[in-house]
Amino acid sequence: MRAMVEVARVFLRLGLLGFGGPAAHVALMRDEIVARRRWLDEQEFLDLVAAVNLIPGPNSTELAIHIGYRRAGWPGLVVAGTCFILPAFLIVLACAALYVRHGTTPQAAWLMYGISPVVVAIVLDAVWQLGRNASQRRWWSAAVIVAAGLAVLAGLHELVVIFGTGALFLAGRVAHRARVATGVVLGFLAATSAVVATAVTSSAPTVERLWWFFLKVGSVLFGSGYVLIAFLRADLVERWGWLTDRQLLDAVAIGQVTPGPLFTTATFIGYLLGGWLGAVASTIGIFLPAFVFVALSSPFVQQLRASRSLAALLDGIALASIGLMLAVVVGLFRQVIGDGATATLLVVSLLALATRRLDPTWLIAGGALAGWLLGR
Repeated sequence: MRAMVEVARVFLRLGLLGFGGPAAHVALMRDEIVARRRWLDEQEFLDLVAAVNLIPGPNSTELAIHIGYRRAGWPGLVVAGTCFILPAFLIVLACAALYVRHGTTPQAAWLMYGISPVVVAIVLDAVWQLGRNASQRRWWSAAVIVAAGLAVLAGLHELVVIFGTGALFLAGRVAHRARVATGVVLGFLAATSAVVATAVTSSAPTVERLWWFFLKVGSVLFGSGYVLIAFLRADLVERWGWLTDRQLLDAVAIGQVTPGPLFTTATFIGYLLGGWLGAVASTIGIFLPAFVFVALSSPFVQQLRASRSLAALLDGIALASIGLMLAVVVGLFRQVIGDGATATLLVVSLLALATRRLDPTWLIAGGALAGWLLGR
């Protein structure tokens, strides 16, 4: 019981202080769990960090769930994840309620006018950083990223691109012919980029539909939390028309300026489309798979980490995920950058990220201030 109370207290605090995205969350957890409390040693912590990169879902949340399981068993698994998510859920829910009430007023519109180009810059910078690290100076990795992005822009369903690329990389590992596999991947993406996915017609959003949609997203989303934007835009904006691009960007911005996982963007969207019940259903739907995947993988962390086949599968999925992000940046750029002010905010934000590596929270706050000043 004492261990569970400790877990709850620690992860509630981390959830309240967790600004800055997954990398910042991991750093905070390492300081608290390894350096201060010594619940895990350095190697055990690194093993868990590696394990969460092999399963879908929000990595920092899954890391919290793993630590809770190590500290307090199965009850700790549930308590750690819930307490890490809960502060962000409540804050985003309050922001969503204020947005529904005031989001169409001129003042709020000008704030979001300033924030939106900053969000585009943050995602673009993430694409560059992830792409540079994933490609590791291999031209064919960069080619796979670009080809995946073109395939999505041409209309191919994002899940086909992600799992098709991952499966082909896995086949290349099994066959021990990486160059041949790369050629097959590029050929697959080039051949299918002209194929337009069958249009999905959907009636008005309901709590049940929101639950199933976000359960699907939470079950298949690999890579950075920013890949979430690609999944949301493909269905909620383009296929079903439940949201506008502006509303999606506003939801992402709220996810950025609040602590905790970016996946609480689902809370904001759920409230917009289905009230507080929609917010609860969307939040549970997107985070539930993380608890399940951690529960299944916890006993096999070492095996997962050492598996070359799984590493090859994840290599392909990671490259395709970056391609999805590239595609969504193109779409958002067209929607947001329409005048000199938004273009200036985009450029300034990119320069700040490139030269100072500023926390995205400060950049978004600066964008909001700029939008407020422009609207006065």
